[in-house]
Amino acid sequence: MSVSIMIRPVPGRYIVRASGAIIGETERALELVEGSRPPVLYVPREDVAMALLDPTDRHSTCPLKGEASYFSVTTPEARLENAVWSYENPVAGAEAIAGHLAFYEDKVRVEPR
Repeated sequence: MSVSIMIRPVPGRYIVRASGAIIGETERALELVEGSRPPVLYVPREDVAMALLDPTDRHSTCPLKGEASYFSVTTPEARLENAVWSYENPVAGAEAIAGHLAFYEDKVRVEPR
């Protein structure tokens, strides 16, 4: 059985919060569903305060999406290590998430407004 991904726009406005601080807001979120895993929201970089994100040395590879780069988030309350990931050059079939960020739910919350 092969696993596939589905990417689609998600209607509505979403707020991105890290340690209680709003670090982003978007009406252009994408939902990525990979097999039976829970959906992941991807937010355009332009809709996130990138000045609060620092690239890290961490990388990972997914055969369905490509190589992921990671970022830590710094807020007045905390530094959240490797809390964000992005596929800079996703593989064929995942191109829609290029220029978008995803967030570990236990560190950064993406919630409807």
